[in-house]
Amino acid sequence: MKLPDKSTTLEAAVAAIPHGATVLVGGFGVPGTPFALLRELVRQGPRDLVLVKNDANEAGMGVDHLIAAGQVRKLIVTHLGLNANAIAAMNEGRIEVEFCAQGILAERIRAGGAGLGAILTDIGIDTDLAQGKQVVEMEGRPMLVEPALRADVALVHATTADPFGNLAYAATARNFNPLMAMAATQVIAETEALVPLGGLAADAVETPGAFVDQVVELTELSQEYGIVRR
Repeated sequence: MKLPDKSTTLEAAVAAIPHGATVLVGGFGVPGTPFALLRELVRQGPRDLVLVKNDANEAGMGVDHLIAAGQVRKLIVTHLGLNANAIAAMNEGRIEVEFCAQGILAERIRAGGAGLGAILTDIGIDTDLAQGKQVVEMEGRPMLVEPALRADVALVHATTADPFGNLAYAATARNFNPLMAMAATQVIAETEALVPLGGLAADAVETPGAFVDQVVELTELSQEYGIVRR
């Protein structure tokens, strides 16, 4: 059986993202963030987006461009501390922000990819993170019910990919990307290098192509990627 070729252009891949979509965005600060896909999302202009990401990048980078363009309705993040623009947008009521402990965010996404409805945790009990959330008792202990996270689209950054969508990441640039690739209806991967089928050793594949719908080869890396030194 011949495997399908999922390689496409930035323009075609992002054109499938509608207004109001919930979008998982890989990355931990700079490493693993799909800056080219985010730039194209700004250019095409879908609005009312819900973004799920570890952070809001720094001012003038990545997610910040979407906030500045007024395309973001809500952020689900672990912190905003590196982006004064995002903090201002939250304080002025221009975006809604849901904060989530970093490990819990990862586990909620993992649960979404595994088909679970929620996880139970005692992390956040008796803190602001518990406000408005359901609490249940398990073995005599109070537990927060944290809903699993799934999305319409996941945007991920890989170092190497093949046309079927098998992906490999560079060290810690892996971060949230593999989890997010399992928790979205449509997965779009940008890659620094596109190799032929068989060009990735089987044990080098960190996200199997079965999870990936479209692959975009980057012809160049913008200055936003330049913070990473390898």
